[in-house]
Amino acid sequence: MLDVPWWLWAVFGAVVVVSLAVDLLAHRDTHVIGFREAAAWSGVWVGLAVAFGVVVFLVLGTTPGVEYTTAWLLEKSLSVDNLFVFALIFGYFRVPRAYQHRVLFFGVLGALVFRGLFLAAGVAVVSRFTAVLFVFAAVLFWSTYKILKEEDDSFDPGHSLAVRLLRKVVPVRDEYAGAHFFVREAGRRVATPLLAVVVAIEAADLVFAVDSVPAVLAVSDEPFIVYTSNAFAILGLRALYFLLAGLLDRFHYLSKGLALILAFIGVKLVLQASHKVISSSVPEIPSPVSLAVIVVVLAGSVLLSLARPREG
Repeated sequence: MLDVPWWLWAVFGAVVVVSLAVDLLAHRDTHVIGFREAAAWSGVWVGLAVAFGVVVFLVLGTTPGVEYTTAWLLEKSLSVDNLFVFALIFGYFRVPRAYQHRVLFFGVLGALVFRGLFLAAGVAVVSRFTAVLFVFAAVLFWSTYKILKEEDDSFDPGHSLAVRLLRKVVPVRDEYAGAHFFVREAGRRVATPLLAVVVAIEAADLVFAVDSVPAVLAVSDEPFIVYTSNAFAILGLRALYFLLAGLLDRFHYLSKGLALILAFIGVKLVLQASHKVISSSVPEIPSPVSLAVIVVVLAGSVLLSLARPREG
């Protein structure tokens, strides 16, 4: 187990809390976030993640530093799939662009909590039952197959289980009421569609965690590494969405690149589990190799998409 000083956990917590507070204050008024603003905020989140990675290198050493960087970049690349679903949800509910940041802000808060719970559970399970890594690998291989086959899951945000449960718990009106989640109508408290959108976003993130958690556990089983890398990737998700909004279709080879990354991580998990469960002679894939593969595949996918635009 990695010996992480308490103050490093405290620094991480303080950075997250302060960042969220500053972000909330900076966007307390409802306005449309343009490309320049999104690019500036993306730079801030990437800068924070990189700066924290430098601290991890200096305090914990090279191996934890490489694992943190690999896990962060992996989660960052997998989060691109989230962006497509966010766009689908916003389009389905016809969310005004001025309110989209508010929705994603609360979506990120929920994601930080749920990812923490899932990652903690994943680390605990792996530490007790190493063979479960084979199951995690199977999940990643299945996800790879679905992406490559371009299977249509017919995702319907309005009829997802989470949204249907919300409608049973509280009435949901059809019209928006500014950036409010609740309003009073005829003396009773009712939800606005904005709350349904947040619920749909949270439900989508739970689905994405099925891929994300096994993938990051292939990189490291250290709680500090897996959670901090996930947290910094999630924090930058909103700015990344507004930065790439309208451009996602241009990177049409990116999904294939993500499929290759998932398949590679699946192989890494199989070797890792075989090394621990079957024989120590089974080789493992070092973290620096994983980092190099992720960088090369992502860069190649983007460049290929730009070099060969989608026809029509």
